[in-house]
Amino acid sequence: MQHTIALVDDDRNILTSVSMALETEGYKVRTYAEGSEALRGLSAQPVDLAVLDIKMPRMDGMELLRRLRESSNVPVIFLTSKDDEVDELLGLRMGADDYIKKPFSQRLLIERIRALLRRERSLRDESGGDSPKEQPLLRGNLMMDPGRHLVTWRGEPVSLTVTEFLILKALAQRPGHVKNRDQLMDAAYGEHIYVDDRTIDSHIKRLRKKFKQADPEFAQIETLYGVGYRYKDG
Repeated sequence: MQHTIALVDDDRNILTSVSMALETEGYKVRTYAEGSEALRGLSAQPVDLAVLDIKMPRMDGMELLRRLRESSNVPVIFLTSKDDEVDELLGLRMGADDYIKKPFSQRLLIERIRALLRRERSLRDESGGDSPKEQPLLRGNLMMDPGRHLVTWRGEPVSLTVTEFLILKALAQRPGHVKNRDQLMDAAYGEHIYVDDRTIDSHIKRLRKKFKQADPEFAQIETLYGVGYRYKDG
């Protein structure tokens, strides 16, 4: 199946060069030079993955991501400037799946895109076809149904991105067992993709925030400083 990638950046050179590289790899590409145009286009015609620049005039990448997350869990990769650590962390906490710093290797971007699309495909495969469906995971008030990419807490749905879902699943599968950041990285991105520790920490913060919106008393995801994270059952 040919995947469609949205590329949103106000730099025309990036739009041209990256779209050519992606098309060479067999992807369909839709390009947008500014956020509001992208929002209209992506709302009318969803894509399989979006690559968003953070720094754009008028509607920037942060606002575009916020608006997209109101109705979509499409995988998102942020393009960030070299020293914008605050933007990176804020973007991840808002629900981006990954980020790449400018100037970036087109090969690296393509590998990150492939990794995210592989995860999406594996989740779809679990929910259909001839392969046995993975049974829902029940942990106290938590229910995770991988086949439907559905999560509820005390019966209330909690909307998670694919990255958040996979991190939570890795923790909840073995309550009380500590997962270090490398293990969570492998669970969320695959063994051949490296992201730094801040990325995992930001996804954990985002997970906690979403569950606390459903239940202010939520405290199942515990931090063991210098070690990693664990899911507390019960």
